[in-house]
Amino acid sequence: MLMLGFAGFMGILKIALMALAAFGLFDAAFRREDAFRAADKQNKVFWLIILGIALVVSYLFTILSILPIAGAVAAIVYLVDVRPALQQVGGGGRGWGRRGGGSSSDGPYGPYNGGR
Repeated sequence: MLMLGFAGFMGILKIALMALAAFGLFDAAFRREDAFRAADKQNKVFWLIILGIALVVSYLFTILSILPIAGAVAAIVYLVDVRPALQQVGGGGRGWGRRGGGSSSDGPYGPYNGGR
């Protein structure tokens, strides 16, 4: 009974690590190449290869081996270090449905000036 619970926990952890690597991979795929250079990070192809390998390794191997742990570290480094730097340089990714940096009097086509 205890082993069944442990196997279930490890399965959930494996799915979470795969989701982490997949999110990083898709996020890196939709970023611009020049944003990576402007943020002074490795290039886009490097991160796509690293995150793709992390996704494949986390799928193929058990979570107790070293390769999925290394893949999880790579995905965490991308999400914690590279992604915020790319957002800061590119100005994108402010959130779903949030307007960034406007005032409360802004309309859909620019600021509302009261009919002046």
